[in-house]
Amino acid sequence: MPNTKSAIKELRKVKKRTARNQTKKRDLAYAVKQALRAVAAGDKAAAVGFAKQVQKAADKAAKTSVIAQNKANRQKSRVMAKVNAMK
Repeated sequence: MPNTKSAIKELRKVKKRTARNQTKKRDLAYAVKQALRAVAAGDKAAAVGFAKQVQKAADKAAKTSVIAQNKANRQKSRVMAKVNAMK
């Protein structure tokens, strides 16, 4: 438990930031899952739409340092490779 006034304020800030970061991470994970489900179902149109969501969510998360840029690039690449491999 923080004792000083500044430590109490810092704890409030950390809680807000953590919640914001977790939301961005959750959005990215959900988009990836939806895209992979669409690929597994064979729905190319939906897979392309979800792949765009993955790109947007990954870029937003990387821009604000929620995840590393390389991780964002890797996730986008893997999803797009599966979408492009569909017939």
